[in-house]
Amino acid sequence: MNDLRREFTGQTQPFDRRKFLQAAGVSAAALGAGMFAGAEGAMAQEVAGPDAPEIAKPEHEVRFSVCGMSHDHIYGMVEAMIRGGGKLVSVYALEPERGAAFVKRYPNAKLAKTEQEVIGDPSIQLILSSAIPNHRAEIGIRAMKAGKDYLSDKPGLTTLAQLDEVRKTIAATGKIYAIMYSERLEVKAAVKAGYLVQAGAIGKVIQTINIAPHQIVQKGGDAGGGTGRPEWFWHPEQYGGILCDIGSHQVDQFLYYTGSTHADVVASQVANVRHHDKPEFQDFGDMMFHGDKGFGYVRLDWFTPNGLGTWGDGRLFILGTEGYMELRKYTDVAAPAGRTGGNHLYIVDGKQARYIDCNNVMLPFGPQFIADVANRTHVAQDQTQCLLAMELVVRAQMAAKHQVIEG
Repeated sequence: MNDLRREFTGQTQPFDRRKFLQAAGVSAAALGAGMFAGAEGAMAQEVAGPDAPEIAKPEHEVRFSVCGMSHDHIYGMVEAMIRGGGKLVSVYALEPERGAAFVKRYPNAKLAKTEQEVIGDPSIQLILSSAIPNHRAEIGIRAMKAGKDYLSDKPGLTTLAQLDEVRKTIAATGKIYAIMYSERLEVKAAVKAGYLVQAGAIGKVIQTINIAPHQIVQKGGDAGGGTGRPEWFWHPEQYGGILCDIGSHQVDQFLYYTGSTHADVVASQVANVRHHDKPEFQDFGDMMFHGDKGFGYVRLDWFTPNGLGTWGDGRLFILGTEGYMELRKYTDVAAPAGRTGGNHLYIVDGKQARYIDCNNVMLPFGPQFIADVANRTHVAQDQTQCLLAMELVVRAQMAAKHQVIEG
């Protein structure tokens, strides 16, 4: 590299880097991907290993069932539980076609005729649900009162009244009400970022910025692979609104990475920019938070173009006192040839800039959560933080200004 620099400039000291890169045949895309960390050399690259703490195996077999599966997120939830040692027993689906597809994939699961057939089964220890969002809290409350722990798809609830009842039921029963915030718990780059933050790799975390674009349809179907979005998807009363729904993922990350145990909504806004045939729908929103341990900003939208090739270019930026990280969770549009897929992590500290391929990182949530159910612990997810994330997004949704963009 120094020889090439000397040939082009006649010196090894400061030079016109843009001209140098053009002469060397380096594209702007490669530069954006972090091929060069600086004039002195290439960005360090590494592949993250498993990097996971010891995961306690459950002492007893955990039998679980599904009660409501109106969103295909249920498949990822089930796989996480099976990965952790859970045994799938039965499923109830409000929509017959979804139930038929589920038992075709999991033929050992019994297809129940009613919710009560699942919730009333005394052999079941854990209930999973991805029912219509405004029904999830009711199912969870019934499950806890029936002596079962509960894992909901996000959002885990849609109103403050539901939140109050969930907290009361937890206190009365001692059961777990968990929420699958998969954009942190089931994304390997996000798991790796958690290990780095806990190790002090970038000092004290000051702020998180989440950019969370989504796509309504993909190749003629929705993001879950179906033929289109169901009617409830378009009505905030049922899905919770954009801040409550997909924003719950992002606020969970804000609380987790900053370590905040208290937070306030500073500002929030929503809009329907393009989907005027669905007047209640919100296709854009953002919100800002002040926590006792850091700051957070979240931007959400439903405008991922078809050309991306995946449902969203999710980004997370974590600013620390001694460095910063960027996570490109699902794709890297600036990646050099040969680097496809997701789980990209960039970290800059006082010594260097480096890229970490996180695809080898273990996902601990499933094993940890099954162990929590068996051992009555809260290793996989902090119960208070889980519900605080929902409280914040519901409050942000309630306070949001409904903006209009002309033209």
